[in-house]
Amino acid sequence: MSSTLDPTGTAFRNAMRHVAATVYAVTTSHGGERYGILATSVASLSFDPPSLLACINREASLHDPLAEAERFCVNVLGLGNRDVAERFMQRGAAGRFDVGDWGDEHGVPVLRSAQSSLVCTVADRHVFGTHTIFVGELIAASHRQDAKPLTYFDRHIVDITEAPERGGR
Repeated sequence: MSSTLDPTGTAFRNAMRHVAATVYAVTTSHGGERYGILATSVASLSFDPPSLLACINREASLHDPLAEAERFCVNVLGLGNRDVAERFMQRGAAGRFDVGDWGDEHGVPVLRSAQSSLVCTVADRHVFGTHTIFVGELIAASHRQDAKPLTYFDRHIVDITEAPERGGR
């Protein structure tokens, strides 16, 4: 995998940085350890069966443990979880779960204060480019009605109402 992008790849990366995206803490447990990263490449897949996609870079610290795990959780972060997002953004996995109210449900870390938490069984895996697409079949879900989403925009974690207006391209 090359870290340098051609002009089309660079243009794609720059364009995607300006697409507001929900912030997710994707977590799993493997070998008695907790693992997690921030992600924005998560999407619903099907209502029958309830399922979603989580696209994880193969160089991410979560990738290899998730490739071996049976389950994972997609924690949808809300504005009240900014501290969790900031901790998860730091390099290295040490201390990621020291911030936030984490529980253990179905064998994976679940953030109790998340906007939503979606616990899944790994149903399938597909390698594409630099990522593995993990297909998760839902086994449990929770949601808080009072939460407002935390958003990723232009390489920053923001309250979407804080996103700067910019003219032109």
